[in-house]
Amino acid sequence: MVFAIARLGLMGFVVLSIVYVLVSIYSRSVRREKLEKRWEEEGIGGDREDFVRAGLAEYDGSVRRKLILGVYVVPVIVVGTLIYAINYW
Repeated sequence: MVFAIARLGLMGFVVLSIVYVLVSIYSRSVRREKLEKRWEEEGIGGDREDFVRAGLAEYDGSVRRKLILGVYVVPVIVVGTLIYAINYW
């Protein structure tokens, strides 16, 4: 029983880590595209790469980036609740 729970936890962690990396890469690429589009539309002076780099540095400290960590929290809560409900209700 303990081995099964440990195996479930390990597999869940691996899968959630892969999902986290993919969502993080996707979110960062969408942000980069928005910054590049904004630079072109508004005609902001200076180097485009510097503007995008500064925008991505700001994004790295944002709340939205931290919300992606919910990829780990939400499934654990759901699975834990399901296990509890099936076994004790």
